[in-house]
Amino acid sequence: MPSTQSGSNPYRNEADTLGTMATDSYGTFEKVLRMGEGRRLKRLRDQADYIATLEPDFEKLSDDELSGKTAEFRQRVENGEALEDLLFEAYATVREAFKRSMGVRLFDVQMMGGIVLHEGDIAEMKTGEGKTFVATMPLYLNALTGQNVHLVTVNDYLAKRDPQWVKPAYDALGVRAGYIENLMPFADRTEAYSADITYGTNAEFGFDYLRDNMAVTLESTVQRGYAYAIVDEVDSILIDEARTPLIISGEPETAARVYYDFARVVKGLNGQPSKREGEGKGVDETEVSGADYLYDEKFKTVSPSQAAIDKVERALGIDNLYDARNVQMVNHLTQALKAQSLFQKDVDYVVQEGEVKIVDEFTGRIMEGRRWSEGLHQAVEAKEGVAIQEENVTLATITLQNYFRMYEKLAGMTGTAKTEEKEFVEIYGLHVVQIPTNVAVARDDRNDYIFKTKEAKYDAVLEDIKERHEVGQPVLVGTISVEVSEHLSQHLQRAGIPHNVLNAKQHEREAEIIKDAGQTGAVTIATNMAGRGVDIKLAEGITDLGGLYVLGTERHEARRIDNQLRGRSGRQGDPGASRFYLSGQDDLVRLFAGDRILGIMERFKVPDDQPMESGLLSKQIENAQKKVEEQNFVARKNVLKYDDVLNVQREVIYAQRRQVLEGADLSDEIKSWIDEVAERLVAQYTESEYHEDWDLAGLVQAFNTFAGADFTEEELREDLDEISREALAEDFRDEALEIYAEKEKLWGPETAREVERFIVLEVVDTRWREHLENMDYLREGVHLRSFAQKDPLVEYRAEGHVMFQGLGLLIHEEVLTLLLHAIIEPNDAEELRRQEVDGGGFAYEHESLAGSDAIAAAGVGSDVMASELGGGSVNTGFGGGGAVATQQRVTSEREKVGRNDPCWCGSGKKFKKCHGA
Repeated sequence: MPSTQSGSNPYRNEADTLGTMATDSYGTFEKVLRMGEGRRLKRLRDQADYIATLEPDFEKLSDDELSGKTAEFRQRVENGEALEDLLFEAYATVREAFKRSMGVRLFDVQMMGGIVLHEGDIAEMKTGEGKTFVATMPLYLNALTGQNVHLVTVNDYLAKRDPQWVKPAYDALGVRAGYIENLMPFADRTEAYSADITYGTNAEFGFDYLRDNMAVTLESTVQRGYAYAIVDEVDSILIDEARTPLIISGEPETAARVYYDFARVVKGLNGQPSKREGEGKGVDETEVSGADYLYDEKFKTVSPSQAAIDKVERALGIDNLYDARNVQMVNHLTQALKAQSLFQKDVDYVVQEGEVKIVDEFTGRIMEGRRWSEGLHQAVEAKEGVAIQEENVTLATITLQNYFRMYEKLAGMTGTAKTEEKEFVEIYGLHVVQIPTNVAVARDDRNDYIFKTKEAKYDAVLEDIKERHEVGQPVLVGTISVEVSEHLSQHLQRAGIPHNVLNAKQHEREAEIIKDAGQTGAVTIATNMAGRGVDIKLAEGITDLGGLYVLGTERHEARRIDNQLRGRSGRQGDPGASRFYLSGQDDLVRLFAGDRILGIMERFKVPDDQPMESGLLSKQIENAQKKVEEQNFVARKNVLKYDDVLNVQREVIYAQRRQVLEGADLSDEIKSWIDEVAERLVAQYTESEYHEDWDLAGLVQAFNTFAGADFTEEELREDLDEISREALAEDFRDEALEIYAEKEKLWGPETAREVERFIVLEVVDTRWREHLENMDYLREGVHLRSFAQKDPLVEYRAEGHVMFQGLGLLIHEEVLTLLLHAIIEPNDAEELRRQEVDGGGFAYEHESLAGSDAIAAAGVGSDVMASELGGGSVNTGFGGGGAVATQQRVTSEREKVGRNDPCWCGSGKKFKKCHGA
């Protein structure tokens, strides 16, 4: 048989004919579309004809030879052959597999649809044209690369039904298809993604993406990339559901009671401002002043003494504030002290209507929708005795628009997409190709009936249903709401007409019912989405009665939804009819064309129970729908602009997180972060041009808190021949690197990398969740900027960028602080290296990871965290004054020497200036 080798595809150069169509204006857009559509359809027909010429050769193959084609194709792809060059043979193979395993020959128009899907566009195919079968061809072709490809559908029933339906064909081809559904066990979900092709709903794919980016080990992720996806009922998923974000949320980590308890306790503590000059430099100032804690008004920091910690422990009934079970308490104490001493009512914030609202320090205006982070806002709320906002915390979120734009190639299929093509092109880069039906549509789409009032409309609807039911013609009644469905159902019950009501709630049951909607005398009331994706087949003799009659009780805002309803009738050339019943009181008519239509009715003195039927009036309704569609498009586009800001940030965070999961060595990054933090600390305390105005005492205290060092100001001056910012930063960097190197030597490189990985994941996840919350607050309040003649979107982008930069700095500093204070017991280190974390449960039921063996870290000004880490325990405890835990050192006498201690050689020099240099 002839073999189409690389470069021999006679149509390949025309495959992307419409790829660069202009979309500057709607008129230009439609004109260019019309120019290219005919040419593309002709090319598709030629390609389908060419596939048909291969059919006799494939019919001669044995079953084993046919199945063996898959291995041959995969080898050719591996050798560098493009999928486009395999398309004709691959589609001919699928057609033959269907013939042998299912007794179905795929039509030429189905081949055309399959080509459009492979090219990454939308195939608009009418109801009953076999879209489920069409999708198998591009799915098979794209799975030949070895990458997992996805078929996205609207409900779990279809996600499970479709791969089972076409399983015989997949088996004949030697490929495997799986499906995912809600509440599926982790092992089954992993198995489904390991298949060549995976079916599932948009929500399941989206939530799996978010959960994968919350996982704590690579083994607890399930998805295998985003190479290719086909979205079934693409208009429903990418347009109707596009504005609804996917959100994984969780309960707040801390109950409001805890904030109130700390607010009560710190009111009894004695706080004083830090000294900057004079006595006490380089020593614990809380001991000199007798204060329970010191606060720095310039840098907004607090340093509790050991006495303060003792008082807090007694007041709250806590044995040890730094115990692993109480690690979150350290941050609560810090924030409560800050709220008490550094943030003043009617200066930094006001209390209005029971809410704490931040005051802009530069303008004096209230910053609506903004909240302090790290638990500070809750601490201020507790201080003022107002209600603490405990709404669920957003753990991860993404819109469907941005999820699907991640795919390297995206395609879609539906019966109704053409009216929304401009949106598909602008948002997703998808063009709509209307595939001809296999048999011409014979349905009679009649003009609308328009009544004055809803009552008259519903009376006429009931009479029409009754007449058709009496002669046995099946009727499908479409409604736009559950309320209207139930209203009609009550009237039909009173009239004694048996019927089914479908409200898109029980997909599997409704799919069975909708299949029978073409039986003799059947009356089915359905909302727009009910039973979507399931064909209505006519019973014997129904064609003689006119086929299925579709009756719409109201026009939907979108024309494609009405077209979807009409399309339930007239399947595969069957007869059928459709009509919409409207009234001047319907929302769409009333808001956009009501005055005009009612004026006509009044002028001609049309009775209430007498409908008007006119193509001109139907055109008026259609124009009203176009207006609403344009408004909705603008709204969805605006939502996407805002989400794009967060999406860029999400991609950065998730990419970095993935590198950590995949075992990246972070030691170089850790060292660069130490440089960054050292330079930032020095810059913060040496703002003045004059050296004598530098706050070296504050700088030393800040560095000691950050790194767990034991510097004094006198030692700092002694160490440096010349006091300069560069020299200070270098000295601090060397000290932090030395501490880090000692820990790595003590733990061993493998354990050190594990500790780094877990701490980075925990800090990133904690701070990212907080950042999402802050971005939400910013989004809620930024629209008020328009009153100041500012563009809210521009403001959101600018502030969001600043907040994200701050997030990166915060993550780096917190990771380092935790690492430099971490302690691992030597006898647990080997066991720690052997342990593997089972993250399956976390990935799908986001639970708090804490236990008796945990990384437990707490720091001044930072949230706390607990993560399961095998059998070893890592503990950090640090704060102001005497709260710093002593670190365990190795036993060698020489290695015990600190960098600032006298050198072991007896030279009288400091170790770092002698043998430690």
